[in-house]
Amino acid sequence: MKPATNRVVATTLLIAAVLVVSLNAWFALRSIDVLLDSEAWVQHTWQVINQVESIMSSAKDAETGNRGYLITGDDAYLAPYDSAIRELPREMDRFALLTADNLSQQAQVIEMRAVLEQRLSLLQQGINLRRADRTDSIHAMVVSGTGKLQMDHLRYIADTMEKEERRQLALRVAEAKSSSRNARSTLGIASFFDLFLIILMSRYFVRERALRLASEESTSRLAIARLETEAKTAEVLALNKTLEERVRVRTAELETTNRELEAFSYSVSHDLRAPLRTIDGFSLALEEDYAAVVGAEGKDYIRRVRGGVQRMGELIDALLQLSRITRSALARERFDLSELAETVAAELHEQNNGREISFNIEAGLQADADRDLLRVALENLLGNAVKFSAKVSPAIIEFGWDKEKSAWFVRDNGAGFDMYYAEKLFNAFNRLHGDKDFKGSGIGLATVARVIRRHHGTIWADSVVHHGATFWFTLG
Repeated sequence: MKPATNRVVATTLLIAAVLVVSLNAWFALRSIDVLLDSEAWVQHTWQVINQVESIMSSAKDAETGNRGYLITGDDAYLAPYDSAIRELPREMDRFALLTADNLSQQAQVIEMRAVLEQRLSLLQQGINLRRADRTDSIHAMVVSGTGKLQMDHLRYIADTMEKEERRQLALRVAEAKSSSRNARSTLGIASFFDLFLIILMSRYFVRERALRLASEESTSRLAIARLETEAKTAEVLALNKTLEERVRVRTAELETTNRELEAFSYSVSHDLRAPLRTIDGFSLALEEDYAAVVGAEGKDYIRRVRGGVQRMGELIDALLQLSRITRSALARERFDLSELAETVAAELHEQNNGREISFNIEAGLQADADRDLLRVALENLLGNAVKFSAKVSPAIIEFGWDKEKSAWFVRDNGAGFDMYYAEKLFNAFNRLHGDKDFKGSGIGLATVARVIRRHHGTIWADSVVHHGATFWFTLG
């Protein structure tokens, strides 16, 4: 072959070698980029899953610390709670940043933020009540079940998030495996052509070999990173299992304590009746059989003793009613609330036959609630309105629906109360009026509040002294 021909062939072969090697290099680099991208997405998905578990871990830390403090009153238990309060906003922000490309997860982030804010607000309320030594309110808050519903809702959102990410993880792992196979295939083909062309162009072989070594090193680093991520994930899961067990044990202890407190209250209330009956019986016998002996002053003392005994009996009855409301099952049904209010108003008319009382009850109001529990609530609210308007004639009592506030209301034109003490209204035995002015046990509004909370509703009041009071309530 002539030199000119050789040069042409050599040039052609060189150009072909350059083209082939260039194409091989391009395909290899492209496969590596795809593989790196796939592995990066897999790692990103694990980060998102770990972040969800981190958020739930912080929420459970807050729950655990709060429960420990409510039970013991020891501020040391608030350490995990305080830490969770600081960390949760940052963890939620990081999760939102990690899932910025996923619209469905962003919607879940908004919902989770709202539920977390509600849960943390309820936990802070429990802490405030515990610091104020308001154990009855804490007990009512725990029995209401609101905290459990919020935590169940939070777990549901977290599970939804994690399911979505695991679905993405499965797709991305499959994509990574496919990219890995493609990369290996591409590298194999490239190696074959490089080995074929090394006979002609050894320098191209060296270059391709360098590219292959670089690709293998990158793959090795990715494999190591994935193993480290999986190890950290396993560690987090193990910690979560331990934490859940601790929370379960402490929750069981708290439930046992609550049951014991209820049993104790019920037993004490019943056991108090026997000595009260004895005192009342002997006082009656003393009043009837020895009236002439004890004189007028002695009769007055006897009447006071019997009055105190009867007062104690009323308090016991009120406590038992409060306890029954806490323990009874909630049976919601649709019924005519206006009709129920009319029935209660008619009974109050009969009990206060000598008074001028006007009941204005809005007709046609429907409610979805437990009829028996709501009757107890209306008896106390309307009864209070009748009682505290005793010094006004005529007494005007209204019951209806407030569209602006989306709540039912009971309004009277009676004595009213100072709003400075409004926070004490719904606590047992907290009375804003003296017993000489208005008789009562101090448990009625606490009973109403417990009924409303069992329906997951709210109750509040507004009043001006000597200008009546208005109570609003919702039923969840």
